[in-house]
Amino acid sequence: MITIGSLKAFGANTEEGLARCMGNQALYLKLVGVMLADKNFDKLRSAIESGNLDEAFEAAHALKGALGNLALTPLFDMAVKITEPLRNRTAMDYSGMVSELLTLRDKLSELCA
Repeated sequence: MITIGSLKAFGANTEEGLARCMGNQALYLKLVGVMLADKNFDKLRSAIESGNLDEAFEAAHALKGALGNLALTPLFDMAVKITEPLRNRTAMDYSGMVSELLTLRDKLSELCA
């Protein structure tokens, strides 16, 4: 079960995330749970594996925005590292960063289970 405590332990800025949800803790926790299942994680991985930088940018940018709004700082920081070079369609090996993003998502999922 996702709790404010588990999110804080993960490094999320729960005060900021709760403020964006007007202090509604139930809504915030529900949105975090929805975020962990966001299809853009898989879309990003698939796009990087196939070399489709346009699609990868779209997925990374969507994740960056949602993760930032929920103040899931460790995931947001990694999404920023991926999104910015993709914005310019920079050809490079993104696989390590994507793997780290997915590992962070999985770690948060485990903490919140």
